[in-house]
Amino acid sequence: MNTLPPLSVLDLSLIVEGGSAADALRNTLDLARHAESLGYRRYWVAEHHNMDGVASSATAVLVGQIAAVTGRIRVGSGGVMLPNHAPLVIAEQFGTLATLFPDRIDLGLGRAPGTDRVTMRALRRTLAPSDEEQGFPNDVLELIGYLEPARPDQAVRAIPGMGTRVPVWLLGSSLYSAQLAAWLGLPFAFASHFAPELLDQALEIYRATYRPSERWPRPHAMVGVNVVCAADDAVAARLATSLQQRFLGMQRGRRGPLPRPIDPREMDALWSPAERAGVERMLACAAVGSPARVQEALAAIARRTRADELIVASAIHEHAARKRSYELLSALSATLPAPVLLTAQDPRPSPVGAA
Repeated sequence: MNTLPPLSVLDLSLIVEGGSAADALRNTLDLARHAESLGYRRYWVAEHHNMDGVASSATAVLVGQIAAVTGRIRVGSGGVMLPNHAPLVIAEQFGTLATLFPDRIDLGLGRAPGTDRVTMRALRRTLAPSDEEQGFPNDVLELIGYLEPARPDQAVRAIPGMGTRVPVWLLGSSLYSAQLAAWLGLPFAFASHFAPELLDQALEIYRATYRPSERWPRPHAMVGVNVVCAADDAVAARLATSLQQRFLGMQRGRRGPLPRPIDPREMDALWSPAERAGVERMLACAAVGSPARVQEALAAIARRTRADELIVASAIHEHAARKRSYELLSALSATLPAPVLLTAQDPRPSPVGAA
């Protein structure tokens, strides 16, 4: 059996057709505990705004809730969209999280707003054309500075935050993000779970131009993949139609709740040949099928990209089927420890509002 690199979970707290934001958040907390019991390395949630199908908009709040109901797994953002925030605010938020949950918090940063420009203005942030290229690197450096031990002459400090040295990752789907991560000596996560076209080129640039840093003497690349794993190929193909419909909606400018799965043959009535080709391009970094088929596909991605880690997104409508997909996947990886079964007497506290 081919060995896979360490596996992590990427969760957008997807709101599904027939469900609510409250359901999505409860499912996120449940899946996080499940992922920890299965031995996954990280559990990341992503910032998006004004989207009917995504409940993870208050990313730092949700990271805290996940960390509170787990005990070992690393929890973080995949990512916080830094243009929406003042660096000091993010340093204080994640510094607080790192103070409450030492050595468990990751801070992934993206340079896109994670929404449209109207919503971005509602977030009280502006993004002039020059800001993307010039402001983002400065904001990243400012943020990292707040997380380092304070200098004696430092006028503005993150309290909590200073000295926590929360690990900072750069996220992206472009060559720019790869170049910046290499220049700053930071780990890099590529968003190939929805924008895989530049994956290989970005990783090549990242590794070729990497400047070693104190905390990361070597480049460290994480690759995002979509996985739908089920008992057999037919069941997985049906479950995967939810993701296909979601990506079809994205091409059409619609981002509603995650659709219910349908018979795969019914997809031909929903998309045009051009739209189908577009969805297939978005799903180029995906593994769908039985455990054997998924293992083969992920091993091929890992060999091609030389990824240090894979972070897995599973947009499956039924929560039980989603949990089962992660169970089957965990059994394929020699890098995951044996599952730790949690009991009803588990001592970890429940977050406020959790069911």
